[in-house]
Amino acid sequence: MRLLLIITLAGLVGTCSSAPPVLDQILDTGELRVVTRNSPTSYTISPDGPTGPEYDLVRAFAEELGVTLVMETVDSVSEIVPLILSGRAHMAAAGLSITDSRREYLNFGYPYESVDVHLIYKLGSGRPRSIEDILDLSIEVVASSSHVDVLEELQQEHPELSWTENADVEFADLLTKVAMGEIDLTIADSPDFNIQRHFYPDLRIALDLNVDDQIAWAFPRGIADSLLARADEFLIAADHSGLLARVHDRYYGHTKKYDYVGTRNFIRHYESRLPRYRAMFEQAGAESGVDWRLLAAIGYQESHWRANAVSPTGVRGIMMLTEATADYLGLDDREDPETSIAGGAEYYARQTERVADTVGEPDRTWMALAAYNVGFNHLKDARMIVEWQGGDPDSWVDISAALPLLSQRKWYTQVPYGYARGWEPVLYVNNIRAYYNILVWLTDQEEGIDSELNEPGAPSDTA
Repeated sequence: MRLLLIITLAGLVGTCSSAPPVLDQILDTGELRVVTRNSPTSYTISPDGPTGPEYDLVRAFAEELGVTLVMETVDSVSEIVPLILSGRAHMAAAGLSITDSRREYLNFGYPYESVDVHLIYKLGSGRPRSIEDILDLSIEVVASSSHVDVLEELQQEHPELSWTENADVEFADLLTKVAMGEIDLTIADSPDFNIQRHFYPDLRIALDLNVDDQIAWAFPRGIADSLLARADEFLIAADHSGLLARVHDRYYGHTKKYDYVGTRNFIRHYESRLPRYRAMFEQAGAESGVDWRLLAAIGYQESHWRANAVSPTGVRGIMMLTEATADYLGLDDREDPETSIAGGAEYYARQTERVADTVGEPDRTWMALAAYNVGFNHLKDARMIVEWQGGDPDSWVDISAALPLLSQRKWYTQVPYGYARGWEPVLYVNNIRAYYNILVWLTDQEEGIDSELNEPGAPSDTA
């Protein structure tokens, strides 16, 4: 089968050898045709349009060339090389690793990212500590991926090593199968693992099979040298200008290891930063009917109580309001702390009002916070999924399990508002709950009250 594929691809290369330089074709036709993977780590369609790290970069490249970007998505890595060699795509921007087997047919450009390649197992199943430990375990990987090359190299030293290749799944699907106990092991690049571990906490790294695996755009050999050179110039400039870092932070910044409670820093900021804004939070709480400490917890999660905070995506101020949200609320200056806090309180209160009347506290609060973060329409989609699964859409426990599914193609293609980075609102709510409980404890200590921590909306012993 592998030999047949090589012969077929070699034939395709031969038929493309007489074509004019690819860059000239692109500039003449005014179109840059790019193949990519339909994946959150490459390209997806959201309610707001195309999104994804590869899309952001290649769109900027097309704009620099002054041509229209035409994206073609595939569901399998195995479809990428034939599309390039047939001439249907000028290049691939699909998170491809640079491998010797791919170099037979493709040229790779400037490595704009590096990833680690992990062997993944499920906590409690016994951690493999060497290749010898995995010889009798079930291993499944994505067909035609660089992970097959990794296993084939290992097989040279361990001939008894075996695995299954699946062309009908994405990397995230196999991580799910490990978490569900359907297979023992899979191989994942660090970005995919870092995303999936947030909603499958039992996933663990058994071994690092490769470190700093280079990721690059891919081009047909011979006829695309001028396009490759132009792309390299663009990516090197993007690296120097910080564009690469901004794109990476936008899509992967949330996956960095984070101390969710951060108690020591939080208490220090409670003493050093909050006093400047506490009266503003208290006033906004009184006007909106929201516990001011909950508003302060939102503010800390959003900006760590910094009035001049600006995110890579352009949200600003203590409550990190988007320009669209500020316009919706009629705010003139979202960087003014009093305006930002009042606007955040009003926006949160409106989300609370939109939550179904059947939802009680504290679930109502958690759902409103999730809507504040990800948008109310995605919360509605999560409720729909819970209903399909036979759960309770009025339960935050069930909603928090459904929200991450909005990042999986199996689910987000079935709901009205599509893809969302659904793990983010879950982490967001968990962080705010922790900050709120600390604030309750700290303010009670100020008043000399020895009480237990309360959830918003729950009866207070100090009332």
